[in-house]
Amino acid sequence: MQQDDGLYFYDFNVQAHDQKQEILAGLKQSPKTISAKYFYDQKGSTLFEAITCLPEYYPTRIEINLLRQYHEQILNWAGQQCVLIEYGSGASTKIKLLLDALKPKAYVPMDISKDFLFDCAVKLRAQFPWLEIHATCLDYHQGATLPQQLPSDFKKVAFFPGSSLGNFTPSESLSFLKGVRTTVGDDGAFLIGVDLVKDSSVLNAAYNDVQGVTAQFNLNILNHLNHLGEGNFNATHFSHHAFFNKQENRIEMHLRSDLDQVVYIFGEHFVFKAGETIVTEYSYKFIPEQFEALALEAGFESKRMWSDEGKNFALFWLEAAN
Repeated sequence: MQQDDGLYFYDFNVQAHDQKQEILAGLKQSPKTISAKYFYDQKGSTLFEAITCLPEYYPTRIEINLLRQYHEQILNWAGQQCVLIEYGSGASTKIKLLLDALKPKAYVPMDISKDFLFDCAVKLRAQFPWLEIHATCLDYHQGATLPQQLPSDFKKVAFFPGSSLGNFTPSESLSFLKGVRTTVGDDGAFLIGVDLVKDSSVLNAAYNDVQGVTAQFNLNILNHLNHLGEGNFNATHFSHHAFFNKQENRIEMHLRSDLDQVVYIFGEHFVFKAGETIVTEYSYKFIPEQFEALALEAGFESKRMWSDEGKNFALFWLEAAN
C-alpha cells in the first residue's frame, strides 16, 4: 500500500503465472479465445475512453444522461456518507457525477490497468480534495478484495457502469453478482448499467464505428499479449470482426486471421488458418425482467430502474435481499 494525503494505492493484481495459464488455455480452446480483460493495458484503456465518445456508441451517452437526470433519486436511495465502490473505474468520467451528488465517505475505484487507474486517481483527488480515495488494482473477475483501511460502519454502494456485466457468460454473471452481494454486505446496494435488447442495426453500428476506433481497440489486445508473453502476434495479419448474434442476444467481437500463419507466445506455438477467428468479447444484452431475475438469484432485489425513452439502456438500483 502507498499513501499520499487521503489517496491510497493498493496492488492486488494477478501474478504473471496466472495470466500465462489463462491466456494459453484460451488459445487452446476451439474456437480460440482471449479474455476481454486483456483489452485493458494503458493503450487499450485510452482507446476505450475514445470509443465512449463516438457517435455510434450510445451506452455511455445514455448512461451519463441518466446519471444527470436522476442523481437526486439515486442520492435518496444511497443516503449520505456511503462507501462508494466502482468496478472497472477507467477514466472516472461517470463517477464524478455520483461524487458530486452523493458526497461519499470514501471512494474505491477498482481496475485491472494499474498505471491508468493510478493516474486517474491522482487527477480525481485534485478535483475532489475532500474525498478519501482507495485506488485498488485487481482483477475483479476473480472477486474483489477491499482494502482493510476502508472506513467501517458505513453503507457500501457498488457501481458497475457501462453494461460491462454483458462481457460475462450467464454463469459468470451470476457468480459476479453473488460476489458483489458478498462485498457490499447485508445493508449494501448496487447501481449497475445494463444494455438492453434492441434493433440489431443499432448494435452492429456501435461495435463497427466508421472511424475504426473499435477495430484498433480489438487489435491492440494482440500487442498486449505480445508484451505479457513475449509473443509475435502481428496485428496487421488480423482483422476486426463484430456482429450481433440474435439467437444468443449478444454482440460477438472476433479477430479474424487474414492468412495461414503460426504465432508464438509464452514459448508455445499456435496455428491459424486463413479466416479462423479468436473470440475476444461477448457482450450480452438483457431484457429488464431477465436481468432482475438474475439479480434476485444472486441475492439482490431490484428497487428501481431508470432508462431512456427508447429503452436502449437502463440503470438498476439493487438492494441486498435478506
